[in-house]
Amino acid sequence: MRDTRPGPARYLGRVPMVVGALALVLGASGCTRIRTHQGYQVDKLLVDSVQPGIDNRASVEATLGRPTFTAQFGQADWYYVSREMRQLAFASPRPVEQTVLRVRFDPAGNVVAVDRTGLDQIARISPSGDKTPTLGRNRSLFDEIFGNIGAVGAGGAPGTRSGPGPNGS
Repeated sequence: MRDTRPGPARYLGRVPMVVGALALVLGASGCTRIRTHQGYQVDKLLVDSVQPGIDNRASVEATLGRPTFTAQFGQADWYYVSREMRQLAFASPRPVEQTVLRVRFDPAGNVVAVDRTGLDQIARISPSGDKTPTLGRNRSLFDEIFGNIGAVGAGGAPGTRSGPGPNGS
């Protein structure tokens, strides 16, 4: 059966449906998966071209570029870090893929080894509440305030001097 209402009046029944569908599409678009890349762009061909015993610091820098960071202590190692992250809507991002390329050099600056690690090196940390647990005694506020009474400078009764100093020390 055809709608015989004149002009735009026949479309008024469809407006709420169109608005609802548009709101549904906009709301669902906020739940898309976000994929990000952080760090070094790994090129397998370039990484495989770095050879121990053949390359040196200058050739590694020319091939792979400047490292993400270098070792601060001990050996002179270069690290190239690459990480792929995924996040769904408002959830915390989580690593999906990670590559840490470590180039080790000898004291002369020649490549000794090229090591790769992946997601197995990521540490999962679960904080418990708003406090970080530490080793040692668990002292209450009362213990913190009054716990040292009598412990510091308890050399003797007041008014008695035990040493040559002005306060008996």
